[in-house]
Parts: sequence; C-alpha cells; structure tokens
Amino acid sequence: MRISTRSQRIEPFYVMEVAKAANAVAAQVAHTDTPMVFLNIGEPDFSAPPRVQEAAVKAVRGGKSQYTQATGLPELRERISSWYSSRFDLNVPASRIVVTAGASAALQLACLALIDAGDEILMPDPCYPCNRHFVSAADGTAVLIPTTATERFQLTSEKVATAWTLRTRGVLLASPSNPTGTSIAPDELRRIHEVVSAKGGITLIDEIYLGLSYDPNFGHTALSIDEQIISINSFSKYFNMTGWRLGWMVVPEPLVAVIERLAQNLFICPSTLSQYAALACFEQESLNEYERRRAEFKARRDYFIPALNALGFNVPVMPDGAFYAWADCSAACEKLGISGSWNLAFELMNKAHVAVTPGRDFGSADSQRFIRFSTANSMAQLHTAIDRLKALLA
Repeated sequence: MRISTRSQRIEPFYVMEVAKAANAVAAQVAHTDTPMVFLNIGEPDFSAPPRVQEAAVKAVRGGKSQYTQATGLPELRERISSWYSSRFDLNVPASRIVVTAGASAALQLACLALIDAGDEILMPDPCYPCNRHFVSAADGTAVLIPTTATERFQLTSEKVATAWTLRTRGVLLASPSNPTGTSIAPDELRRIHEVVSAKGGITLIDEIYLGLSYDPNFGHTALSIDEQIISINSFSKYFNMTGWRLGWMVVPEPLVAVIERLAQNLFICPSTLSQYAALACFEQESLNEYERRRAEFKARRDYFIPALNALGFNVPVMPDGAFYAWADCSAACEKLGISGSWNLAFELMNKAHVAVTPGRDFGSADSQRFIRFSTANSMAQLHTAIDRLKALLA
C-alpha cells in the first residue's frame, strides 16, 4: 500500500506517545503508595458545569440530534458574539463566527481556505505541534523561528519582517501559548499584524486559552485590532468541554462563505448535542463557575512555578495564562546524570511516578533543555509532584 507523502510529513504527536508510556507505568503502580501523578496532558481536571450537562441531557431527551447548519446553531453564534461583548467590550457580529468540530477543525478549515502548496507560514519555536501539522496537511510549510525568554517565547514584529520571503503567506500565532503559557503583548501583536498586512499576508491566531488569562496586561483578544484577524477559539479549555469537540472561529465576512463550503464537505456540521450543551456555557451560573475555576488555576500556577524554581526547574517566564510551566531542566539533568528532557521525562515517570512532557514536540530550538508541566491537575496532586521531584533530586 502506497502511503501519501502528506501523511509521511506528519510526525507522531509525542505528547500522546509519552502519555501512552505513562499510562502503562500508571497501571503497574496504581495500587501502590505512589500512584502516577499526571502533569503531562493539557486537559482541565474539571468536567463541564452542571448547567451544561443538564442542557446536554435535555437535548438528548428532546431528540435534538439532527444536523445543524455547517456554520453552527444560529443561537450559539449569537451567544458567542454576546460573550465577546460582555467579556471584552467588543462587537463581533455573529455572522463572522463559525462554530466548528473543535479548534482543530477550525485550524484545518483556515489552513485549507488560505494556504496553497508551497506557501510558508511563520510560527514561533516553541509552539504547539499540531498547529504546524495543520499547515503541512494543507501542503504549506511551517517555518519555525526561534524565540527567547526575553521575547516571552513569542514572535516579534522585527523577526516577522526579517523572516518574510516571497513564499511567506502569513503567521500562525498562539496567545496564550502552549507550551509556555505566555501571551503576546497587545502593542507587539498590533505591530506584527501591521507587518503582515503590509505584505498582504494573513494573521491567524490561536486563542483557545484566552479565557484563562491571569494578568490584566494580557488577556485581550486580537480581534480588537481589526476585522482581518482570524481567531481560533474552543470550548475545551476555559469552558472545560475537551471531549465534546466543539470550537469556533472568527473570520472576515468575505471568508465565511468559503469556510462554510469547506465545512459542509469535510464535517457536515459540529456535534449537535455539544452545541445545545454549549448554549448553557453562557448562562450566568456557568460563567460564575468558570471564573471560580479560573481563580483556582491561577492559585495552582502561583504555588507550582515558585516551587519548581526552588528545585532548579527554572521557569524563565512566568506564564500569564493557560495551565503550563515551560521549565529549563538542564540543572536536573546534570544532577541526575541524564542527557536531555526526553530521557529526563522517562526518569521522572519511572522513578518519581510523575508524568511530564519533554520539549521534543514543541520545536527544535533548545527543546532538549525544556520540559512542559501541566498545572491542570489538582492542588493536592501538584503538592505530591513537588514532594516526589524533591525526593528524587535529593
């Protein structure tokens, strides 16, 4: 059987490969005094709030399981529009919002709509691996530009201008970012978009962690810049609906019909039951619960990052959003006589029973020096992880 060259360009998702290994070890130690602590997967430990679950049950019992429009339920698009108004004081017409089968589907649709074979998309290194694979699946090329801690591990307008070539189609950014939890400063993001616009390019930004922002200097949607920004968002992270596979995108008006045509053919429509459930995300009771959970995520960050730093896992930039710690593990590797974050991840998994994600997935610039910790687990589990790391390093 001949396999397509397109599929061969897609590397394994090493986050999930490591997760499989962690699950195997976890099964062996499940009934011991040190069961596995999972700090590797970026998934909230909260489930959907009660109102959302109730809405899903009501939809099932009401037989609301037929196809919806490819762009999503009109009432859900309206509620997302209202959320932008109340949360960000921003008018985003429902007509520019397309509900999708997760943020992944939104990214795929955007890439297929805007990227031709040979086009290059500028992205920061480190960055979320699947995003660059969406570019590759559209026969484009993701050009990773190394970033530094002083740049918050994000692209700058100067680097975008320098890297731009005749093949460059645009930029794909993420703010807050996975794996670093850092955002692009609003003024710098505006300058990046000005450079891209002057070149006739596209500014595509992954904002799936936007709701989980903890610093008033950040946490601003890029949509406030102008209507040419393409924003991807999701019900997975802030709204705690990972397995429901529901997201949305905001695009310029002329692009809506193009996205709709692609969505009709590729996905038919997003999950109908998930859409009816998501309507309840915007009820005040649910919003209050999301804000309570956001405060809890912040408390976890405020405990865990200093504790990591004290152990020698240096987090060079305090994350301002999401639930990750991008930690330099060089000191730990040296102390344990281990080469690189990949080997260290398996050492922590096997010896301390703490599952983490090595930097390999997220780029090639110093990725062997970094490990990503997820703080999406409970405070009790974070304390346990710190105790175990401390004992191992001692």
